[in-house]
Amino acid sequence: MRFASRFWQEVMASVARARGGIRGRRAGPVATDGSDDIREICRTLLRTRGEASVVTLARAALDAFAGLEEGGRREFFRFLTHELGPDPAALERAVDDYRAAPGPGTATALARAADPPRRELLALLNTSPNGMSELLAMREALLDALPEHPELEPLDADFLYLLRAWFNRGFLDIRRIDWRTPAFVLEKIIEYQAVHQILDWEDLRRRLEADRRCFGFFHPSLPDEPLIFVEVALCKGLASSVQELIFGKVDPDVDADTAVFYSISNCQRGLVGVSFGNFLIKQVVHELAVEMPGLRTFATLSPIPGFRKWSTRAAAEGRFAEEGNLGDLESRDWPADDFAPRLLRLCARYLLHEKRGRQPLDPVARFHLRNGARLERLNWMADPSRSGLAQSGGMMVNYVYDEAEVVANHEAYVNEGRIAHSASVAALADDPAEERPPGRRPRRLAPS
Repeated sequence: MRFASRFWQEVMASVARARGGIRGRRAGPVATDGSDDIREICRTLLRTRGEASVVTLARAALDAFAGLEEGGRREFFRFLTHELGPDPAALERAVDDYRAAPGPGTATALARAADPPRRELLALLNTSPNGMSELLAMREALLDALPEHPELEPLDADFLYLLRAWFNRGFLDIRRIDWRTPAFVLEKIIEYQAVHQILDWEDLRRRLEADRRCFGFFHPSLPDEPLIFVEVALCKGLASSVQELIFGKVDPDVDADTAVFYSISNCQRGLVGVSFGNFLIKQVVHELAVEMPGLRTFATLSPIPGFRKWSTRAAAEGRFAEEGNLGDLESRDWPADDFAPRLLRLCARYLLHEKRGRQPLDPVARFHLRNGARLERLNWMADPSRSGLAQSGGMMVNYVYDEAEVVANHEAYVNEGRIAHSASVAALADDPAEERPPGRRPRRLAPS
């Protein structure tokens, strides 16, 4: 008991020193926004080696950050960026040492000198109970500040460096989400759905029926918080309408040969820049292939979020005079026979030819094509919802993941910027169809 009492006295004394350290600092300007307190706690935390003291100080720092107003948070971010960066003198010495005697030892010393103390601080903050969740909230605040304060980008780079390590695929747990999943997790699914809004509990129940699947990634530090989830429909052939997938009649006895991924939603804004989608799709393909060996095709029914904005701008520039008046893309009273062929042609050109550097302008296309998918088919009025009309004129696209082509498609895209696409899409864009080696038949994507 005497030892325990002395131990906790030392822990609380370290916190008191951190919070009271302002009085012992060199003379200088004192912040009135509360950021001085958290700076002193963080400086003490970096000097502390006792495990219990570290956890206590980490909790004090996170509590202090939670109490800061917007201005105080930005001052704290400036402190992390400018005062807890690499020591220039130590870094310069390490560079000189490496140049004088290149080798493993001097290389290690150089890497150590280049490692900023703020990375160690962020790792120490993560030792606090619920620290991961609060660090993600801290990064959200940093992301809000970045547009007006780009000088904070080095701090965000260090956040991203650590988050990519902490959320490595090896640490993630895949779970099937169904009607037996705890209600507090299902509530998160409703809240985080970012592609096709879940209207209510009945709508969610429909998406978890026997002919549907939902899978998500979870992390041990956030056991009740999905990081990303994907919704899948089990169909006969490719789907051409998301409304049919979401609101269509349940058919538990369907002889499904196709798994259609129709919605993938990232849930944690603090993890922007940490990629999960590719891993999740591959893992879900594996899970479904084991459960249902009869599945022959794995495909998506994907939005085209950049098309409406691009086509409006391009039409204003007079680029598509030959297409005539495209009218109001948000109107529900289109003459389909008139608009369909013109907008489908424009959309095919957009997906195949409009680039940002060597990559497609459309962000969803970039994701799937980089993963090795093939641009298979455009679907007219696949999503006639208000957001679907506003984003892409109601159109959606099928990307097919074909085991026989995925690797070659990925390499051609990454190395040459080539987009794998079907003859039907090529015809819409007035392009020659992409050649395939003779005698090759599409096969289902096998588990990996």
